[in-house]
Amino acid sequence: MWVEAVGSNVVDADGNRYVDLTSGFGVALVGHRHPEVVDAVKRQADRLIHALGDLHPSDVKVELLERLCAVAPWDGARAMLSLGGADAVTAALKTAVLATGKSGVIAFEGSYHGLTYGPLAVSGYAERFREPFEAQLQRNVHFAPWPPSTVDVDAALAALPDDWSTIGAVIVEPVQGRGGVRLPPPGFLAGLARVCRERGALLIADEIFTGLGRCGAWWRSVEDGGTPDLICVGKALGGGLPVSACIGRQEVMAAWGDPDREAIHTGTFYGDPLGSAAALATLDLIERHGWVEAAAARGPALADTLRHAGLPGVEEVRQAGMMLGLQLGGDGRALVLARALLERGYLVLPAGTRADVIQLAPPVTISDAQLDGFVSALGAVLEAS
Repeated sequence: MWVEAVGSNVVDADGNRYVDLTSGFGVALVGHRHPEVVDAVKRQADRLIHALGDLHPSDVKVELLERLCAVAPWDGARAMLSLGGADAVTAALKTAVLATGKSGVIAFEGSYHGLTYGPLAVSGYAERFREPFEAQLQRNVHFAPWPPSTVDVDAALAALPDDWSTIGAVIVEPVQGRGGVRLPPPGFLAGLARVCRERGALLIADEIFTGLGRCGAWWRSVEDGGTPDLICVGKALGGGLPVSACIGRQEVMAAWGDPDREAIHTGTFYGDPLGSAAALATLDLIERHGWVEAAAARGPALADTLRHAGLPGVEEVRQAGMMLGLQLGGDGRALVLARALLERGYLVLPAGTRADVIQLAPPVTISDAQLDGFVSALGAVLEAS
């Protein structure tokens, strides 16, 4: 049970201190309780805590929308704010229906987009999440196989459905995070974007985990050549507070119609002043400190260290910026190692549908000493197991 966190450290209810290599599910990219984020929230709380949503928005909400559109990969971008990643995915799925008139979606096996109804319908991570609610889920969803990084791009694209007559969107994680830090083959995202354009569907990039520098680029999908039509962002955006967004091309977002009419998609707390202030401070930190570039440099260095550490039982180290996956042999193996590492003071997460991957997503601000300590502890745990 957590009671305190700062930087890359977490303290539990018994006073034990841990090194967090999860960033709190990827949220604390800039570190837990960064003082500039805390100060921004305190200043905002002294001025305005809540406004009137889209009817009479706060100034800080509008500023955040403008800032997000400025870092988008298209000119004249538009954005919609929400609270969690699943909310952003819901907004993207709704946008695709309005823009194309088609409700069908292509998603991928092993994908995770959230557990509210719209996102759950397009999440192929685990059938047990979907089965109790199957009757209430959108049925026009086609799950394509996730292509391993070693396959030919043309073969991967050929595995997509043939009939796109009802398909309005393809949703993809540039790297499958919860699915086991699985990277697609180089060029796959670019090919996916091309196929979507040819067949009249929108490409939705779920960058909730991978975006804002986590994978060494503002947007991993764009870095890989697959510039999408819509981007979902969350997790790290709020620096610890719940805030997310769906950002899209202007002509696509225009499908929502006249902004002077009553909003048909909104939420009481979407773009709340405190979350918006925290997000603006977080974006400032990422840009000012060059943490996108830092993630691009530090991630490969950590991966090389792990690959050359002689870790028994680690079959592969997968890496994209500061998102890494350690492939283990044996179902459930990551659960055992996560517990053993916890006892040594290191927080990691199991990943993959078979719990056979250790997922690492530390804050970009984590120290070299903390990383070295983790590699040493991991080696000891593997030797002892």
